[in-house]
Amino acid sequence: MTSSEQYLKPEVIQNIARLDLRAKFIVEGFLSGLHTSPFHGFSVEFSEHRRYNPGDDPKDIDWQVFARTDRIYVKRYQAETNITGYLLMDVSRSMDYTYRQKLTKFDYAICLGAAIAYLMIHQQDPVGLVTFGEKLLHSLPARSRRSQLGNILTVLQQAKPQGETNIGANLKQIASMIRHRSLMMLMSDLLTDPDEVIDSLRMLRYAGHDVILFHVLDEAEVTFPFSGSVDLLDPESNENQIVDAAGIRGDYLDALNELRTRYKEVCFSLGADYVALDTSMPFDKALTEYLYQRQARF
Repeated sequence: MTSSEQYLKPEVIQNIARLDLRAKFIVEGFLSGLHTSPFHGFSVEFSEHRRYNPGDDPKDIDWQVFARTDRIYVKRYQAETNITGYLLMDVSRSMDYTYRQKLTKFDYAICLGAAIAYLMIHQQDPVGLVTFGEKLLHSLPARSRRSQLGNILTVLQQAKPQGETNIGANLKQIASMIRHRSLMMLMSDLLTDPDEVIDSLRMLRYAGHDVILFHVLDEAEVTFPFSGSVDLLDPESNENQIVDAAGIRGDYLDALNELRTRYKEVCFSLGADYVALDTSMPFDKALTEYLYQRQARF
C-alpha cells in the first residue's frame, strides 16, 4: 500500500472534495481569509464599483455601467495571493503511542496533515513540511503541484518517532528560516514545557505567520481509562512511576483540562487557533468541524 493510499484513503478524499463542493464558503473561511490583500487591481475577482476619479486607470472603467447610467464608474478588485502553508510535525517518541486505537498519535497527525495538504493543493496553495524531534530533521519547501502530496507523505511514512522533543527551540528556528508570511500548522502532543511552546508561538505570530495548533493526544490520555496500580512510563525520558489510577484520575483530568484551557486562551490572545484532538475522533470529521468553527469567526 502506498503512503497516499494508507494515509489519504479514497473515502477521505471524497469527504474533503464533497466539503469543497457542498460548502465552498467553508473552505474559503479556512483559507481565503488569509488570501485577501489590501491592494486592488491585481486580481480578476470583482469587489465593487465606485465613482471615477481623475488619475484612475481608464482600463478599470465599467463601460456597461456607463452605457446604462451615463455615469463613469470604475471596478475595484480584491487582490489574492497564494497562502503558503507548512505542516510542522512532531516526530518524537511520545507520538508513537496508542492504547487501544488503531492509529498512534503520529499516524493520526499524518492523516490529518494529508487531508489539509490535499485541500491546500486542491486550492492551488503551496504547502511544505518540517519534521522535528529534539532538533529539526527534515524540511520540504512549499510547493503547489499535485506530486507534493506524495512527497510529503513519503517523508512522513519514512519517519520513525524517536527521542525527545524540543518544540520551543525548533519553532524559533523555523521562524528564522521561513521569512515569507505562512500558515504554520503545528501537530504535536505538546508533552513538553508549555512556557517554551507559548514563547515560540508568540515568536511565530510576531514574525507575521498565521498559526494553527493541533493538540493531538491519544484517547487514553484524554479519558484516563485505567484502574488499579498503573506503571506510567515517560516514552521520551524512559522514567517510570507506579501510581494508583483511581487516586490520581481526578487530579490528572483537572491538570489536562487546565493545560488545554491555557493553550486555548493563549492562542486566542495571539490571534492563533487551538484545536484539541484525540485519536478516537475521526480525523476527517475533526477537520470538517474545525472548518465550520473557523468559518464562524469570519
